[in-house]
Amino acid sequence: MKKLGILNRDIARVLASLGHTDLIVIADCGLPIPSGVECIDLSIRLGVPNFVDVLTEVLADMEVESMMAATEVRTESPSIHQELENRQISIRYLPHDELKAETSKAKAIIRTGECAPYANVILRAGVIF
Repeated sequence: MKKLGILNRDIARVLASLGHTDLIVIADCGLPIPSGVECIDLSIRLGVPNFVDVLTEVLADMEVESMMAATEVRTESPSIHQELENRQISIRYLPHDELKAETSKAKAIIRTGECAPYANVILRAGVIF
């Protein structure tokens, strides 16, 4: 039995399979999942688990070279925006509709129970060397 890091077998599998520039998404409970993209649904109820907790654990296990987030998060969910900015990872902001279109390129979407507006981020895998 695994005792450190991410215990969820689906998330651990996806993270282990990522190559440089591959994308994964951490999403709120309302983001539509494009057909053909794996959805790892962690949502239990509204707010559980929350976006920040899942982001924190994924970032501890994944090398990320950049992120994409919706421009609207800056004004509609300032606390989520601040959490993203605090990570000191380059962020590209784009309109929410464009962000949703980009999710079709992801290897997986991790759905949280988060219900704050625009609490979605696309993570681009970096390299560890």
